[in-house]
Amino acid sequence: MARFNNKQRKKKVFVKPIVKKQQKKQPNVDHITGNKIPKSFVFSRGKLPGPLRQLQMDLRKLMLPYTALKLKEKRRNNLKDFLNVAGPMGVTHFLILSKTETSPFLRVSKTPQGPTLTFKIYGYSLAVDIAQSQLRPRCPQDLFKNSPLIVLSGFAAGDEHLKLTTTMFKNIFPDIDINTVKLSSCQRIVLLNYNKDTKLIDFRHYSIRLQPVGVSRRIRKFVQNHQVPDLRNLQDVSDFVTKAGYGSESEADEEAATVTLISDLSRVNRASTKSAVKLQEIGPRMTLQLIKIEGGLCSGEVMFSEYGNGGNKEKPGSRDGNEREDSENDNKMEDSDEDNEAEDNEEDTEESEEDNEED
Repeated sequence: MARFNNKQRKKKVFVKPIVKKQQKKQPNVDHITGNKIPKSFVFSRGKLPGPLRQLQMDLRKLMLPYTALKLKEKRRNNLKDFLNVAGPMGVTHFLILSKTETSPFLRVSKTPQGPTLTFKIYGYSLAVDIAQSQLRPRCPQDLFKNSPLIVLSGFAAGDEHLKLTTTMFKNIFPDIDINTVKLSSCQRIVLLNYNKDTKLIDFRHYSIRLQPVGVSRRIRKFVQNHQVPDLRNLQDVSDFVTKAGYGSESEADEEAATVTLISDLSRVNRASTKSAVKLQEIGPRMTLQLIKIEGGLCSGEVMFSEYGNGGNKEKPGSRDGNEREDSENDNKMEDSDEDNEAEDNEEDTEESEEDNEED
């Protein structure tokens, strides 16, 4: 008789190996211009309130794609920690937010040896606030795929501190070659306007969009969306073409600046056709004042101080108050590192005491 083995054979389970997707490393050198691509870290020193935290995220988004959008900060991190990581990652600039009892500050530093420009933030608006104030906010998915263009206005004065400010902001963003740049990559622009009377800098961030001249909004949407229009309430197709309709922007073409395209940009904007260039603010928005320039990385020789010039006409006692506020900002950034280290030491001692009690 044949014997039957009741033992079931163990089936071999095939486990598919997990392959981690390798992230594409960003290039450090532009293959067209041959220049080094600037990269940045946007972080804070000390405790920030909620709105300033959101401003920090908006600045990170503005600096895309050559910045760390999800940069994680810990209390134990000091300025040297960020500097040690910046070298291997090719980071060239730091944007540091801080807050004193009187006002917030923004520091723009060139790594690893400076200089450092300190700006006092007189006012700011978040990207969310600007979007809520607009009827049709615009933020396409690929808007932050490329770096923004930068335009500086009013910095033509012969002062050395303005020349250094111009050089610093120009080097934050990558250079472009007019002969080889693609029009599709120019989708954002950062505008800095300096007012010599008030000594304030208006910081604005816009999106760039092109609209064909002489084409109504109905036709433009029909070509872009590939959708069959609703003609039930119309007697003829010509009514759809000739009717201005809701939100037609063809009448505003004369007010906007028009350009002639040299290459195809989209299905609507074709080469050798005129298109209207329109800017729409996407935020954030800031009003800044340059108060100090240091020769090193958040330290070193003071090359310029707004409150140290004897020729400025100020109210009695205002100069001492401004200098006190400036030094308070410096001390707070230095003390924040020491406080963070002290907090970490206290946490370590508490953990060791708990371990001893368990033993």
